[in-house]
Amino acid sequence: MIIIGLQFQFDGVLGSSSVTIIRRVSMLSIFICEDELVQKERLEKIIKNYIKIKKLDMKIVLATDDPASVLNHVQENSETGGLYFLDVALNHDLDGITLATKLRELDSSGKIVFITVHGELAFLTFKYKVEALDYIVKDIDVGKMKSKIEKCIQIAYDRHLATKEPDKHYFIVKISEKINVIPLEEIMYFKISDVRDRLMLHLDNGKIQFRGFLKDVEEYHSTFIRVHHAIVANKHNIKSIDDKKMEIEFVNGATCCVSARKLKTLEKALTESSRIT
Repeated sequence: MIIIGLQFQFDGVLGSSSVTIIRRVSMLSIFICEDELVQKERLEKIIKNYIKIKKLDMKIVLATDDPASVLNHVQENSETGGLYFLDVALNHDLDGITLATKLRELDSSGKIVFITVHGELAFLTFKYKVEALDYIVKDIDVGKMKSKIEKCIQIAYDRHLATKEPDKHYFIVKISEKINVIPLEEIMYFKISDVRDRLMLHLDNGKIQFRGFLKDVEEYHSTFIRVHHAIVANKHNIKSIDDKKMEIEFVNGATCCVSARKLKTLEKALTESSRIT
């Protein structure tokens, strides 16, 4: 999993704290199928070093000489969007091209890289419509080979981030050593507390108080909208608006006030997101 987002610091009521709004993206899985031990170990080392240096959220989940193991793992774990480094001339019933063809059936969005001594077989990737990311010949200069492998890793990772749908967005509150991970859908609204420089975070089933400012919260995610000089609401959790009482009702039954000055802006935002009932 990767955490992407912005962070701002607070001194919470229970000690120093930090709040982060993040999105989670599934980690990118890497598979290696190579029947030459030296080549497999070299490939693992290059990949692990690059991941460590670049701090990428990806890992080698399987390095093997058995193509059936790769297929079984992908099928059993419903892997999608993986990065596959495959030797073409595997000493098995399945060669690398056939393995890639079967992987493409299981993982249509996977990125496939062939690494082999048989450069003359590159045309087969077109014949079998494998759509390989690259075809790297082992007997080229080691430095060039390393560079091409690293380039493939980076391209695959960039595409993964660009196309992978975020699983969820979170609001993180860290107080001392305790980290509270709060899905945005559980947040109803933030309100200025009676305690100076504190905000009260109203959740679906509780409250959290911390030191902070509404303007920071309002700016940190598009789901947050100012509805009153003292309140920022999660517009996706607003159930209804009573413009006579000037009151907002949330999906959990909680209510808060809305100012006349903010009412039109709020109604427009809700209409655009089609969330009001």
